Amino acid sequence: MSEYRAWFSCINEECGETYQLDEIIYRCKKCNNLLEVVHDMEQLRKKSGTEWKELFDGRYRKQVWPHGSSVWGKKEWVCPMVEDENIVSMYEGATNLFWADRFGKNIGMNDIWIKMCGNSHTGSFKDLGMTVLVSVVKQMQSDNKEIPAVACASTGDTSAALAAYCASAGIPAIVFLPRDKVSIAQLVQPISNGALVLSLDTDFDGCMEMVQKVTSEKNIYLANSINSLRIEGQKTISIELCQQFDWEVPDWVIIPGGNLGNVSALGKGFLIMYDLGLIKKLPKIVCAQAENANPLYLSYKKGFEEFHPVKAKKTLANAIQIGNPVSINKAIRTLKQFEGIVEQASEKELADAAAMVDRTGTFNCPHTGVALAVFLKLQKRNMFNPKDKIVVISTAHGLKFVEFKIGYHKSELDEVLPRYANKPIELPNEYNAVVDTIDKNILR
Repeated sequence: MSEYRAWFSCINEECGETYQLDEIIYRCKKCNNLLEVVHDMEQLRKKSGTEWKELFDGRYRKQVWPHGSSVWGKKEWVCPMVEDENIVSMYEGATNLFWADRFGKNIGMNDIWIKMCGNSHTGSFKDLGMTVLVSVVKQMQSDNKEIPAVACASTGDTSAALAAYCASAGIPAIVFLPRDKVSIAQLVQPISNGALVLSLDTDFDGCMEMVQKVTSEKNIYLANSINSLRIEGQKTISIELCQQFDWEVPDWVIIPGGNLGNVSALGKGFLIMYDLGLIKKLPKIVCAQAENANPLYLSYKKGFEEFHPVKAKKTLANAIQIGNPVSINKAIRTLKQFEGIVEQASEKELADAAAMVDRTGTFNCPHTGVALAVFLKLQKRNMFNPKDKIVVISTAHGLKFVEFKIGYHKSELDEVLPRYANKPIELPNEYNAVVDTIDKNILR
């Protein structure tokens, strides 16, 4: 039995209801607000900030189960109730913090970094939360709780992570996908891992409504970010990037926002480090939304005084094509704590930004393109000091979105006249034609 404890607590401080982590519950029974995982901070404070740093650094990327995972290397802060033998891990985390040196110099800034969360087992940051959620399910099954399956609504990445981790654990997975609104690469992942794939004639919000109804009536566990166990894994992104900076805090963190779980997750990671003395300041957080799915941006423009869901329009950043985000209240609370900004990007802006930065050595998903476009917009407004350390969160690997990439370079994307298109040049197999083309394009 671990000396550390954690439990669910209602996010409404006036309510204060609490529940055990092995209870199948997603909203407060008393006031229907979302829940969050709360840790016994007094117990955690028995170690100094320096001791926690030394512990985490000593585990980082080591092959000692389960601490080689950058999530479970911070187990005491994540989910101490899971026994090591019930952890379902694929060595998630420890992803590259890429110094975008050439990109930064091109725009007059030298300290720009891209946290490559897509360099993970299933190609997105969703692995970080799913390892926690599926491990808790396995622990509950070990404790003789009857859970026949785990289900999620998804625009692609969540379903891939759920299917893979459930396949590893031997737990049936059910995924609800909006028909014809996910990439082929995203669709094939849960199919390959043996999930029951339900392709519904609706959008993500419709899938989310359906999965909540199904899981409320059946004894099936819900794996979307409304389940705050996911947030516990995802909060390690901010802990890890500080660890990679030798525990220095960036000045700004820019996060693509759809269902908005990652905004609250990264904020939570920074806050626990600050509370336990590992860091001495907090960064400013920027949430980047696609203009075609921008309910948080619209609320921000009104000072967060009100929030109204929208009907999300089609966007190239399909994983954040969400008009009614479940984590809205958590995200707004986090942005207020971190002097947060919300900005939006058009389809052309996100596509051009992804392509522009690709030309400096990356391979960005369209959602990272949203964050990069927002960064460029704020930079043009002189929001940043040239010496600021800025981290852009890259949520998924670009290889999941090759249709987006091909469409861009072939000038086939709606609403986009590509600025950085790079089409193959078709030539006869003749020396002079080849050399002339090289001379014209490279040696001119």
